[in-house]
Amino acid sequence: MVHILVTPSARDQVLKIMAKEQKPDAALRLFVQGGGCSGLSYGMTFDHQETGDEVAFDEGALKVVVDRASAPLLEGVQIDFLMGLEASGFKISNPNAKETCSCGKSFSA
Repeated sequence: MVHILVTPSARDQVLKIMAKEQKPDAALRLFVQGGGCSGLSYGMTFDHQETGDEVAFDEGALKVVVDRASAPLLEGVQIDFLMGLEASGFKISNPNAKETCSCGKSFSA
């Protein structure tokens, strides 16, 4: 089991996007892939299919799935949604990251 915190603000924003894109039954898939300025980057997408090789959990009305390869790198992650004058969007805080780039979308572990 992977422990990921999706804040109420992030969950509500994801659910709004899902409704707008007419994907109310999809799950939020979180993953890590190679790339970005620090070596690894975060990914989020909507997915209707589970492969069976992932960890799934519910955050309120939101179903979240994480593939087993990404799970150790995402353990303890917090996903928030910020709305401000200087920055808006999803913010991922990862206690496993040794380095992060200034944009917050890539890291090294």
